[in-house]
Amino acid sequence: MPVRRLDPVLIDRIAAGEVVERPAAVVKELVENALDAGATSIEVAIEAGGRRLIRVVDNGRGMTPGDLDLAVERHATSKLPDGDLFAIETLGFRGEALPSIGAVAHLSIITRIADAATGSTIVVESGRKGEVRPIAAALGTRVEVRDLFGAVPARLKFLKSDRSEAQAVAETIRRLAIAHPGVRFTLAGDHITPFSFAAESPDRTGLLRRAGRVLGSEFSENSVPVDVSREGVSVRGFAGLPTYHRGAATHVHFVVNGRPVRDKLLLGAVRAAYADVMPRERHPVLALMLELDPGSVDVNVHPAKTEVRFRDQSLVRGLVIAALNEAILRGGFRAASTGGTRTLESLRPERGGMRPHVVSAQVPSFRHASTFAGWQAPLEPAHGNTGFREDAPALPGVSAPSADIRTVPTHAEASLDSPLGAARAQIHGTYIVAQTRDGIVIVDQHAAHERLVYERLKRERAERSVARQLLLIPEVVELEPVEADRVTAAQQELEELGLVIESFGLGAVLVREVPAALAGGRIKAMVQDVADALAEADDGRTAVSERMDALLSRMACHGSVRAGRRLKPEEMDALLREMEATPLSGQCNHGRPTYVELKLSDIERLFGRR
Repeated sequence: MPVRRLDPVLIDRIAAGEVVERPAAVVKELVENALDAGATSIEVAIEAGGRRLIRVVDNGRGMTPGDLDLAVERHATSKLPDGDLFAIETLGFRGEALPSIGAVAHLSIITRIADAATGSTIVVESGRKGEVRPIAAALGTRVEVRDLFGAVPARLKFLKSDRSEAQAVAETIRRLAIAHPGVRFTLAGDHITPFSFAAESPDRTGLLRRAGRVLGSEFSENSVPVDVSREGVSVRGFAGLPTYHRGAATHVHFVVNGRPVRDKLLLGAVRAAYADVMPRERHPVLALMLELDPGSVDVNVHPAKTEVRFRDQSLVRGLVIAALNEAILRGGFRAASTGGTRTLESLRPERGGMRPHVVSAQVPSFRHASTFAGWQAPLEPAHGNTGFREDAPALPGVSAPSADIRTVPTHAEASLDSPLGAARAQIHGTYIVAQTRDGIVIVDQHAAHERLVYERLKRERAERSVARQLLLIPEVVELEPVEADRVTAAQQELEELGLVIESFGLGAVLVREVPAALAGGRIKAMVQDVADALAEADDGRTAVSERMDALLSRMACHGSVRAGRRLKPEEMDALLREMEATPLSGQCNHGRPTYVELKLSDIERLFGRR
């Protein structure tokens, strides 16, 4: 078959496939054009998920008739004044967005510049450009895209449902809204809940308000500010607390020089920063802005412009990890406020009533009543230091508690002003109930002590002085032969962590010393966990050298205060004070919260006192 030139319209439709994948891609291109035009207000409307109609109206600079005529031509743009593809300072740059959209849909544009008496309009129908005509118009630009992919019906079968496409459009607007808090964004259409984000101030407060509007009102009180710079690269924004997480990475927002991106390098840096404080299957919530020299980042590596390539990738990755680690360390003591909300929700009566079952003719016993039986009535704010008393009378008509409740005499009233308050009781041998000036705190003693032991081991390892405890009687741990060989091969590195072992025949190792912080712990289970951790890597020695913290985390779990152990009053208070002084104590090694705080006002609402 001979070589021939393709029809220009067909060329445009082929090129459109690079830019116009779905309605959300069209919305992104048009909104970015509006932002590059200096718009401070952008309104977006869609129908049928954007397939039937996409309308974008902005109050930007607009275009002259000559610019409008060129804007729908292939390879025409106003965004490369010097032709340098490696120093792009705008959001758009490809030049073929408008002609590509016009090649597969009905495209109409109305625009007017500030000093023009009238506006201009043009229509592109399936790749065929009309004439520029005068028209009455407001300042700015109005773009309408109708019957998307009408010129290439085969593309329609690759679209998802109208609802899914509409949600993708909404997500695109949300990401752009976080990237540009000083711009007002409005979205309306079917299959979505309309929203409008008011323009915010360009400072940190404005960014936090906009992030709270997009990511949820809880983000503001469960995030930590980030502001770090190094070698011409700055990272600023807000990072969510480790205990404030989601099941998907859709709430991770990165903005590079004003451009929202979903870059693998940056997402990997986030995973590395939160690896020590968050479950593997969970993802943080954050909004971070990266600013650097445009010449240091290549944005022309992906047709949808969602990925970038940094000239110095190690610098950017290291800076993001360092910035997040510093923020997590500052906010690591705090547990997410949503924990208290979930606790209150779990205590609320079921819809339709409390469904009591009667214990006596006068006093009903509600669901889970045995947990609360024997407790004092709610504390009066004026006498908030009474605490749980050993001689507290049981509620009349209610049987004695089935739970193990250890009450603590009232003491150390000064502790009430501490973040975690003063210990008042231990219930079920697992949870410490503490009282603060304005509420109560419930602490999971095992999770809390696990983090404390882990942080102690990390400090000792950093100082190359992990304290070791010699076992009076060395313990033999039987393993699978392969596991035993793997552990023995890492003998020298494990000794640096305070675990001294040696081979003890086929499929067994002998433990002679353990870290002093883990003395009295479950040695066999600890060694088995270490073997499992080593098995996750191809090479045992590499696993030890690169996964030190993961190994210490597993070891700390077996040397911590176990659930079911009764603590003395002094031990409870000592645990609370050490938590307050230890970084990252708001969550255990597995990312679960170590404590839940309930404000007295919330408890009073729970009981109808407010």
